[in-house]
Amino acid sequence: MSRVTFFQEILSNIFDQSRKLTSERDDRKICAICDALLSESGEVSGTRLAAALLAKYQSLNGEKRIAFFHDLAERYDLDTGILVEAAKIYSKDRSAEKFSNLLEVAEPQRLELFRRINQVPGATEKLVCMREDLIAALAENPALGRVDEDFRRTFSAWFNRGFLVLKPIDWKTPANILEKIIEYEAVHAINDWDDLRRRLEPEDRRCFAFFHPAMPEEPLVFVEVALTRKIMTSIDDVLAETRNSISRDDVRTAVFYSISNCQKGLKGVSFGSFLIKQVVTQLSLELPRLKNFVTLSPVPGFARWFKAEHGEAVTEELQAINSFLETDGKILDEEAQQVTDLKKSIKAFAAQYFLEAKRLDGAPIDPVARFHLGNGASLHQINWMADRSSKGRAQSGGLMVNYLYDLDTIEANHEAFAHNLEVIAKREIKSLIKNLPVPQKPAA
Repeated sequence: MSRVTFFQEILSNIFDQSRKLTSERDDRKICAICDALLSESGEVSGTRLAAALLAKYQSLNGEKRIAFFHDLAERYDLDTGILVEAAKIYSKDRSAEKFSNLLEVAEPQRLELFRRINQVPGATEKLVCMREDLIAALAENPALGRVDEDFRRTFSAWFNRGFLVLKPIDWKTPANILEKIIEYEAVHAINDWDDLRRRLEPEDRRCFAFFHPAMPEEPLVFVEVALTRKIMTSIDDVLAETRNSISRDDVRTAVFYSISNCQKGLKGVSFGSFLIKQVVTQLSLELPRLKNFVTLSPVPGFARWFKAEHGEAVTEELQAINSFLETDGKILDEEAQQVTDLKKSIKAFAAQYFLEAKRLDGAPIDPVARFHLGNGASLHQINWMADRSSKGRAQSGGLMVNYLYDLDTIEANHEAFAHNLEVIAKREIKSLIKNLPVPQKPAA
């Protein structure tokens, strides 16, 4: 018997066993199954109980699922009395035994419950889906935040970088995964299979995704890359149906134009920074003539900030821009000066947005900026009329930006942002603020 055949039989047996387990019925209430699972010491019976628990959860309606989450929050929470007593004992006797006792009572029982549920083949994906349900319920049930934090910490360990597998996505990738790429694309919608093919098949296009061994057919995050001669400043040019592809010998720039997280249940577990850095490394080895690594990124909060900060009168400028964008940017001679003035003022406001608009913690208000600056990129260029889509017009008046990943400065930039929240930006962007019009604040 060949090794491949033997391995296939092993997998087949595992999946057959999984089907048998997930078909197990248990008529007890879900908390009774949880209690039994936590008290069970046998591996086989524990796996059967874990499968029954997952099946029971799947059978619950929305209200009963929320009730189950409340049970996780209260019934399986820390026992603070026991924890305080264990801490007192350990403060007097710092032996390994007392330390072990302290650790055991210092975590909620629900963490052990998650680990035991995960014994079942396929349970990891089901737990991710369970957390997605939990996240949807958080707004109206803030007390469930403790359970969500335990999920986040658990998944951060289970999905750490050491377990992730980087795979290229191309036109030969299995159709079931390509369908998910279409579904999960969150930045620039993929309209149909022809659109997907234009993004994957040409020699000057790349796509990479992270996968986890426990979820081999579910991408966690993926990035789309355009290989170009120069830094691209318009998404319309990147995605144009009629563009001509270039050969690998002509490639000098890698443009990361879309990064999409795929699993809502893994919110707060960071993958994107690892993905970009690994793709940069891989492309550098494949294409030694590459000189520039940049993004072409949206500015999702600019229009909202602009309206809140400067009032309705100033946001008329955005409306004027949109009128030009809706006509594909075709500008009449008599409109040229107006457009020049608009471009000058809007780019100045955008510079203010990136350099001065802050959250309460001092970090930039723009989420995409926080991500790339935190990874060690610098703010390289603000691009006018770069995204003419309805989404781009609504979010930013068509503005997009390039973040530059300079291999020589990534580490220093990351440290500057991590320690001082410093926005590393090109000098030309900083100088744009000189053109800032005097804003009219909204009436009180």
